[in-house]
Amino acid sequence: QVQLVESGGGLVQPGGSLRLSCAASRSIVSADVMAWYRQAPGKQRELVAVITSSVMTNYRDSVKGRFTISRDSAKNTVYLQMNSLKPDDTATYFCNMVFRAVGYWGQGTQVTVSS
Repeated sequence: QVQLVESGGGLVQPGGSLRLSCAASRSIVSADVMAWYRQAPGKQRELVAVITSSVMTNYRDSVKGRFTISRDSAKNTVYLQMNSLKPDDTATYFCNMVFRAVGYWGQGTQVTVSS
């Protein structure tokens, strides 16, 4: 069993920045993949960014150049640095870990981009 706890969400103005954190209850080095997803009201959950066990990263097109996923293995924490935020980025952001082909989810953290 893996527990994931997200933090760092909040209300920010357009053009602002936030950094989300996802603390895992076990070593993230052994994870197959760690990722951030988001889900806006009335929409499907979508993949935002992924970081693999070999520290390769990938992003959905709409966040490329604005968001950065990273990890701190010593703290078992994955981050999502979000810059130049737009109202369309408003959603609940979820951390996901795939470990031994099993997916685990955090409870989510709300990000609201509004003036």
